[in-house]
Amino acid sequence: MVEIRAYLLGFAPEPAIGNASRMIRRRDFLLLELVADTGARGWGEVFASPAAAAALVRTRLAPIVLGASPHHHGRLYDRMLGTLGYDRRGPGMMAISAVDMALHDLAAQDRGLSVAEALGGALRTRIPAYASAPFITTDAAEPYGHYEAEIDSILRRNFRALKPRAGVSPRADGTMAAAVRRQVGPDVSIMVDINQGYTARAAIESARRMEEAGLLWMEEPVGPEDVAGYAAVSAAVPVAVAGGEALASPAAFRDFLAAGAMSVLQPDLTVCGGYTGFLRVAALAAAYDVPVMPHVFGTVVNMRAALQAAALVTPRRGAPGKYPWIEVDASVNPLLEIAGALPVNADGTMDVPDAPGTGLDLQGERLAPWTGETWRLV
Repeated sequence: MVEIRAYLLGFAPEPAIGNASRMIRRRDFLLLELVADTGARGWGEVFASPAAAAALVRTRLAPIVLGASPHHHGRLYDRMLGTLGYDRRGPGMMAISAVDMALHDLAAQDRGLSVAEALGGALRTRIPAYASAPFITTDAAEPYGHYEAEIDSILRRNFRALKPRAGVSPRADGTMAAAVRRQVGPDVSIMVDINQGYTARAAIESARRMEEAGLLWMEEPVGPEDVAGYAAVSAAVPVAVAGGEALASPAAFRDFLAAGAMSVLQPDLTVCGGYTGFLRVAALAAAYDVPVMPHVFGTVVNMRAALQAAALVTPRRGAPGKYPWIEVDASVNPLLEIAGALPVNADGTMDVPDAPGTGLDLQGERLAPWTGETWRLV
């Protein structure tokens, strides 16, 4: 690597989107561009704590990466982990995640392979996609009042699965889920995301009230580190309980697996250590015969990386569906289409790009409308 370029960027969603925990009126990201001596560019992303992660890349990780070969991403990963000290999660791991994503992108490009092929070969060329939407309007009299119209729009985009946000109250959740099932019919899969909004007791009541909707899973019912809460919900309700987007290490996932607390793991490549971290979590999940698939809710960089990662994981069959799925942010997000849209096929799947790297052709100049700060290191 001969250069690192960082782009701190973001936008204000219009309309604002919400979940059980908060309204989201601003979305900020770090996009990291690693440039090789061949001129090739690899991309990584941070969607949580982008400014802090950028500072750590600049001060701790850049001296390790600059001048090194992207093909040594395993060695570089261990060296980067060594800079964390006590901080084995949070911005430190997010910074490492972005660098690891970019290193794999560059290494695969140099071999003329997709990331999935470079990591052993894709197990699938298409992945079932689900729309991550609709979102709650928490400051409205009817927080779920706009769902029907938005779901009609989602179905017109070929999605055969959707994940509305839930968590207003158990009673309201039950009414909402029943209405969604009536609207979409029996052949569309429904998941719900509580976004850490409930106590275990409230999550259990909500799951029971939504049971007739035949949910594929309930996501993040309680706080991200509440192993006991997850275990209590998982033991009390038949619906699969999913989570893990906020967990940053195999050790954190191990604790949930050992407690039987999650039925579906959702590590996010921008949080758990990029491809290297994701595959370590996937190996751990395989030991427990638990499905794993990437959480993705950001820009086109993580979207394309998640498709490569999802192509690598072992298929699992659950009740009532099968895994993996790929999450698609169905809100208004201009950073998903800055390098061309990734369409949903007529059968509700998305193609896994087989071009070198992640197939992303992105020039930093195209980020200018959303960029607040940039820097470069050589």
